Amino acid sequence: MKRPNSKAASMNSSPLAGCRVLALGATLAPLSQGPLAGASLELVGLDRLASVSAEDADLILIDADACTGAALASAVQSLAACQDPPPVLLVGERLPTTVVRSLLRLERSDVLEAPFTPEQIGNAIAGLMDQQVRPAPASAPSPVAASSRCWAVTGAVGGSGATTIAIEIATALCARQSKEKSVCLIDLNLCDGVAAAYLGATPAMKLADLGSSVERIDAAVLQAFVTPVTKQLDLLAAPRDPAAFDTVTRETVLKVLDIACESYDWVVIDMPRHRRPWTLEVLGGSDEVLVVSELTVPALIAARSLSDEIELGVGTGLKPRIVLNRLASRMFGPAPSMAEAERALQRKAEGGISSDWEAAAASANLGGPIATHRPKSKIVKDVQMLVQRLATQPARPDAHAAHAAKSSRAA
Repeated sequence: MKRPNSKAASMNSSPLAGCRVLALGATLAPLSQGPLAGASLELVGLDRLASVSAEDADLILIDADACTGAALASAVQSLAACQDPPPVLLVGERLPTTVVRSLLRLERSDVLEAPFTPEQIGNAIAGLMDQQVRPAPASAPSPVAASSRCWAVTGAVGGSGATTIAIEIATALCARQSKEKSVCLIDLNLCDGVAAAYLGATPAMKLADLGSSVERIDAAVLQAFVTPVTKQLDLLAAPRDPAAFDTVTRETVLKVLDIACESYDWVVIDMPRHRRPWTLEVLGGSDEVLVVSELTVPALIAARSLSDEIELGVGTGLKPRIVLNRLASRMFGPAPSMAEAERALQRKAEGGISSDWEAAAASANLGGPIATHRPKSKIVKDVQMLVQRLATQPARPDAHAAHAAKSSRAA
């Protein structure tokens, strides 16, 4: 979505005098005494959107809460098929994904999540109206919040427990936050990710539906794809789709990550194990990369090779941190010790996570992090110690610049 520029944001309501505005939803009528003062406001129904052009109206306002999502999505689709439709502003507390996806097909549109102030809706309207009189300026890299931190988690081999570790890391970060919606867990296993299933959540991120509208992705669009897990934690995960890696573009993935880093204090990425066209760019834009390995010789060799590949491929001095999962107290048996594992790795491990199969299985079956269902598990304590150690270290100074620059080139 295109954001209002500084000139548009400074406009008051006077330039709207004489403008023809169609409003869907009775709750929008009071705007005629505020941001739309001087404009001609007409309340209409869904059927009116089927054949509207720029000759009929200068602006369309839609209250997403005024009708069902399916009916509204159909009406917006009809509007997209019209010849030269006027700009559309969608507002509301409930912004159905289907409606937002249909809105993306329009050349001029924006989304504003309720509650909003008269100034905010005035700025959004001014931005849309300003687009009619001159082209929008070339997009610049979006500034990333100074406090934003991004950690990527990947498994050295299949079944190493990377998704479980990513979930517990995100949960541990939430425990350190006081404000709501401060942490986002992003499952980039687009074909068959299981983070949503482990959390008992419904995945809603359908990136393929964005098509070529990458430049219009903003925080409001991102929120249409979010699944809230707790007050602090949001999840971005895709429904199972075997073709997702072929239909979702590199540009889309990078843009979503850029907007997520703008919107949250902490972003935890559950990475796919096999390399995709965007893998190295995502890792290069992360503050920390955690490679999760089991304590088997093949897994340790894979972890060492993967860490070397990432370090060489990213080429920014980023050094992945290896986390050894499912450590067990050993009296008998062939499982290697921590010291033996580090000799196989030929580098120090960042930390170890104790084995607690019962706690992990119970939490997966109940839906939710281990910290919720088995808060006294050794896994929880070990992850908290890992997070404490990493969170107190300074962020990589080049990480966010890499995210923003790559997202800008993608757009």
